This record gives sequence, C-alpha cells and structure tokens, in this order.
Amino acid sequence: MFVRTYAGALLGIDAVKVTVEVNITGGGLGLYLVGLPDNAVKESEQRIRAAFENSGERMSGRKVVVSLAPADLRKEGSGFDLPIAVGILAAMERIDAGAIADTMFVGELSLDGSLKPVRGVLPLAVAARREGLRQLILPVENAREAAVVEGLEVLGAASLGEVIACLNGERELVPTLPEADDPFDVSRMCYAEDFADVKGQGHVKRALEIAAAGGHNVLMIGSPGSGKTMLARRLPTILPPLTREEALETTKIHSVAGKGGFAGGLMTLRPFRAPHHLTSQVALIGGGQSPRPGEVSLAHNGVLFLDELPEFGRSVLEVLRQPLEEKRIVVSRAKYSVEYPANFMLVAAMNPCPCGYYNHPTKPCTCSPGAVHRYMGRISGPLLDRIDLQVEVTPVSPAELTTAAPGEPSAVIRERVIRARELQAERFRGIEGVHTNSMMSSRMLREYCRLDAVSAALLERAMEQLSLSARAYDRILKVARTIADLAGRESIEAADVAEAIGYRSLDRGSWGR
Repeated sequence: MFVRTYAGALLGIDAVKVTVEVNITGGGLGLYLVGLPDNAVKESEQRIRAAFENSGERMSGRKVVVSLAPADLRKEGSGFDLPIAVGILAAMERIDAGAIADTMFVGELSLDGSLKPVRGVLPLAVAARREGLRQLILPVENAREAAVVEGLEVLGAASLGEVIACLNGERELVPTLPEADDPFDVSRMCYAEDFADVKGQGHVKRALEIAAAGGHNVLMIGSPGSGKTMLARRLPTILPPLTREEALETTKIHSVAGKGGFAGGLMTLRPFRAPHHLTSQVALIGGGQSPRPGEVSLAHNGVLFLDELPEFGRSVLEVLRQPLEEKRIVVSRAKYSVEYPANFMLVAAMNPCPCGYYNHPTKPCTCSPGAVHRYMGRISGPLLDRIDLQVEVTPVSPAELTTAAPGEPSAVIRERVIRARELQAERFRGIEGVHTNSMMSSRMLREYCRLDAVSAALLERAMEQLSLSARAYDRILKVARTIADLAGRESIEAADVAEAIGYRSLDRGSWGR
C-alpha cells in the first residue's frame, strides 16, 4: 500500500516541506530509506523498530520503501523519526491514511516509544502553515514554541502510542495555544542589571545611549576594572522591546541552533551574546558539518559583546566585516551554502596596552610606545572604521564610588531611546531593510544628514587632522543624525557633529599622540 505524509527540513533559519512517501510491496524484505538521508536519518530504522515493539506494534515483514522528497535536498537530524513511523503504520493500515494527509509530523523517537524534542520547530511550523497544512504533531516539549504560529493547530504528544491513538480517534490531544498576555509589553521587561547601578561614567553612558538609539557599534577602551564589561552588560536594558516580527525571526535562529525553551514560546528580551576570545571562526559566523547559526546570528536583533578584543584571533575578527556591513552572513562550503541574518550591535572592550594602564590617571604604564602601537595594531583599520563610537573609559575614583548618587535608571534612558527610534521608523518608512540610522546608505546620508556651512567646515577639519577615512566620515554623519534625533531636532547642528567627532578619538591615527 502507498501513503503520503509530511515532515520538514531546515534550510538556514527557514524550513521546507518534505513529503514522506511510504510504499509496502510483497517482493523483498527490510526498510529502505531514499532521498539523501544523513546518518541520523538512516539510523532511524533501529529506533523505529524498537519504538514499535514497545508501543504494541510490529514492523511489516515485507519490503518497505520510504522516499523523502525533494530527493536532491539533504535531510538531516532525528526529527524525521515520527513522520517515517507514522507513514509506515498508515501503509500497514494501522492508521487511517486520510488522518495524516494534511498534517506535518516532527519528533525523535526513543527506544521505548516516547517522543524527544528536536531543534528548529518554529521554522518548521511556519513552513507547515505556508504550505497550507492543517495541523502539526510534535513532542509536547516543543508545542509552546510552535504554537506562536497562527493559523496552525499544534498538538503535543508524549509518545508514539499517543499519536496512534489520536489519529485513530481513540484519544484526543488538546491543541496548544499561545499565551494570551502580550509578551512584548515594556512593563514586562525584566533585567537583573540596571544603569542605576553605575556610578560615574557619564560620558560612557551617553555614548551607549546614542549607540542604542541609532543601532551603532561601540568600542570601549580602558584599564582593567574601569567598568567596561559592567556597562556593556547593561546595554540591552535600554534597547527598545522586540517587535513580534523581530521576536519571531530571533526565536527561529535560536530554535535552529537548539537553544529554544523560551517562556511563552518566543524570545521577549533582546539577545546578549558574549563569546570567549578563544572562539573559532565557525563558532562565530556559523557553519560546521551540519550547519548551524554562529554567535553573530544568535546576537541578531541584540548585542554581540567581544571582551578583550585584541585577544581574538586576527582571522576571527576579520570575518566580522561582512555582517557588520550587510547585516547578514553567507556561509559557503563544498556541500552547502546557507544565509543567516546578523543584524546585531557590536560592543567591544579592550585594554589600552599590554599592561592595561596606558593613560591611567594614577598607575604608570610599563609599556613602550612601540608596544602600545603594536597592541592597537591587532585591530585592523578596516574593522576599526566600522565601529561608530570609540570611547575611552577612565576608572572611577574611590571618593566618587562612595559619594555618588544612584545613576539614571535604565527605564528612563530606554524611553528616550524609544522616542528616537520612532523618529527613525517614520523617516525610513517604506524603505526596505533600513530601520535605524546606522543602516543608512551613502545616498540616504545626502538626503537625511545635510550639514550647514559651519558643521561641514568642522567635519572637514576633523577629517584632515585625524586622518579619517571616507567610511569614518559616513559614520560620523550617522552618529550626528542620532544625536539630533535624541534631542528631537530635524536638522543636525554643529554641536551634534562635534560630539560625533569626539567619539572617533581612538582611531589608530590619533591614539597615543
């Protein structure tokens, strides 16, 4: 007997529908899997046989051919166990074939017949709805994540036996529904950190506010213990809440990477990723034998924090150029080519020199001028050019630590950031792929960042004195536009340009002079 049901295969952070065709014939014995299955899919035969026996079923003694179409698309992972098992049972007439005609199945089978959760459920649910399927049956642990997709009935099951009983009408599985409360309400944003904890460092907090308002990249340079990491970890607390579209895309990435399990099924807080400086290229940008998103994609719509920036490998840092410019990363290998989104804010921190005390107000630096320049030389000029704000972090004095009043709360700063983002949303309405000032093209700079004569002369002098590149020129204009937005001004003033220029003082041409 021939039957057909549906599964899904991951392709980047998206998924495609896979048709599972099962045919049982009288000639021959055994189970044959075709359609480019990887080792995990090939091994499903043994899991399915054991799950059948422990669920009161028995594998057919005749020849079973299972085809996974499209045949030229590689099928990876253990999520094909359940659809293959259900297809075989339907072909054996143990399940009504009509009950599986408009259903996608996802799940890994344990030897005792229970269902184990799999990664990538959210994009699979999106693909099922896109293809017009009525319902999705999957492990109960994955049900809340898939339930956020509207227009699709999501049924969570604990075992193969429950799935069989449901399809035969002997047991009803209750559909999983998304949470009724709005998960993106600003009042529900809860962070362990807050800018109110930070004493002093007013100029650095100002730079981070500008960065959050315009989506700019930041480099903080300062001696050990000056507060760089503490400040960076508080940056997500002043970013606007995720929109539903952003949350769906961000959750899809984390789901594909196997990092799901969020309350309510969707991520509600912007991601903050802080990989160690020994991270490899593959871990940073993604890929591998079975491609998965890297840190730059896991930080999509959030913050990628690189502490001790010069300690990262030169080749690792250089791969950041493409995602910083294009907001995506293309990973090409011999057997595949996948594209992952990578629209993140880069926040980097570093010491000013090998000993860490160059420009320290009280501790002497033991490094020679050549050592300082070699240390800074670990960060290439092209990468440094792509960092909009470069700010020096000086240590807070003991007197200021004991007497300073609590800082401004993150919620207050976030309100200003949200207002600035709203201005940008209105400015770029109808322009696809541009949401913040940092994403403006050169043509858009000429339209939205026009300078008066005084501001233009000021910027021209800074370009000559600091030996800045044309890319740095564009970055200064973008930052100045954000500063004006925070002040609620339509036009850019000379003070905005001067402040933006001040955030380029750590360029290699001026540092250490």
